Order: sequence, then C-alpha cells, then structure tokens
Amino acid sequence: MNAPAQGAAGLCMPSALKPILCLLATGSLLGLTTVLAGLAVRSGWNPIAFLFWSALGSGVLLAGVAGLAGERPKPSLPLLRYALISGLISFALPNMLSFSAIPHVGAGFVSLCLAFPPMLTYGIALFLGMDRASVKGIGGMILGLSGAVLLALSQSSAQDGLWIWIGLALMAPVIIATGNIYRTVDWPKEASPRLLAPVMLLAAAAIIGLWVVFTGIPLSPVAWDRTASMLLFAQMTAVAATYALFFVLQKLSGPVGLSQIGWIGACVGKLLAVLVLAEAVPIILVPAFGLIFIGIVFVSRRMR
Repeated sequence: MNAPAQGAAGLCMPSALKPILCLLATGSLLGLTTVLAGLAVRSGWNPIAFLFWSALGSGVLLAGVAGLAGERPKPSLPLLRYALISGLISFALPNMLSFSAIPHVGAGFVSLCLAFPPMLTYGIALFLGMDRASVKGIGGMILGLSGAVLLALSQSSAQDGLWIWIGLALMAPVIIATGNIYRTVDWPKEASPRLLAPVMLLAAAAIIGLWVVFTGIPLSPVAWDRTASMLLFAQMTAVAATYALFFVLQKLSGPVGLSQIGWIGACVGKLLAVLVLAEAVPIILVPAFGLIFIGIVFVSRRMR
C-alpha cells in the first residue's frame, strides 16, 4: 500500500518545481530582451523598428509551432478582443515606452523598471478579490519592492531633460500590471497558452506597425550588416521563448505569480547591462538582489 503513495509523492516534485523553473526562465529571458534592445540601439537600429520586427518574427515563429502541434485559432470576437487588448497593454505599449527610453536612460534603468509590476499586480489582485491577503504575501511583496527601490536608487541622478524619459519608462510597469490582470480575467475559453502567445504577439506587431507607418520610422537599421541581423534574430528567438513560457506560467501561477518575472528580469537585465553594455556597477546591487530573492520565496509560499 505504501509503494503507490511514494510513487505519487515522487511525481509531485516535478509538478511543484515547474512554476518556479518556469518563473526563473521567463524572468531571465525578459531581462535578456531588454539588453539585446540596448545593443540593437547601439548598432544603429531604431528601437521601435527593432521592436516591430521582434514581435512579428517571434509571433510567426510561435504560430508555426502551434500549427505543427495541430492548434489553429478559431476566429471569434472574444479571441480578437483578447488579442488586441493583450497585444496593446501587455506588449506593444509598455515595450514602445521602454524601448524608446533606452537610448536616453540606458537598458539598465529600463530593466530596473521591470521590478515594480509584481507589487502593483498584487495590489490590483487584492482589490479585485482575485488573491487573498496573507502575511507572507504582503511581507514578500514589501521585501521585493524594497529590493526594487534599491535597484532604482542605484541609477545615477538624472541629467537635465531626462526626466521625461524616466517618467515614460516608469509608466510601463503600471501598464504591465494592468495587463497581467486582464489576461487572466478575459482568458478565452478553451484557448491554450500555445495558441494565445502568437495571437498576442502578432496583434502587437500590427499595432506597432501602424505606429511605424504613421510616424515614418525607418524599418531598417542604419547599416543592415551581420551584427544588426544577428541581434534581430537573437531578439526574435528570445521573445518567442519568453512568451511561449509566459502564458504557461500565467496558467500555472495566476497573474500575481507571473508578475514576479519582473523582479528576475530586473536582476538579470541590470547584471547583463553591467557586463555587456559596460554600465555602472551599483554598490547596493547585492543587498537589492538578496531582498528580491527572499521576496519571491515569501510570495511563492503565500496562502491562497
């Protein structure tokens, strides 16, 4: 009688680890995409054009994967609404704000902004009754937010004229938190994560593409050389991997659990900005990361 119980317990471990591993992978990829955008800007890409091609390429790639798996969208009003709204507030608008700010405030600062959506998402979820207040949950969010504030304080004082770009970059977390809640509330019935990821990305590409046409942004880099092509291919791949996991994680952990990718993205993005883009190394990086890690553990163990 004991053997089946032990077998069942053994099978539970991978299931318990899946959300955490998915969280770490998605957050790390999110931080990577910010730094790749910073490299692209330095190589001559317009940030919005780079974002457009990234969304389009990753959307097509994930649509192909879904098609090979036998999943094809069934046109419906709920699916169209979900694609357009999630594409706007979960990808197009926050990324357009963030990518536009990168040439002015740096990829490191934009990565730091990713640390704020978890607290905002938890607050909105509590207000809407989608999550339950708990000592561990609130304590974890406070610790995580404290780490995020330390990361933000590591940014050098803004120069004249940069405040508007800092403000635009800080608008992105609010929009992202709203999107985290929306995607759960309006999730189309019987729609799988594998299908919703490309639908959202392709809708986002259409929205960004309209903005590119109306504003006359050049779709090509200054020089379409090997570096520009490799950066675009790397970003398409990273974005596709990010959002393939993104919707799986949302299904597993809900909007609050998903939102924690922001803390990981902030840590990874800032570290890569220091290592790859040679941005300044803040002294308070280690304690900030420690607070964020403890916050993630507390929130992950909160009572639902």
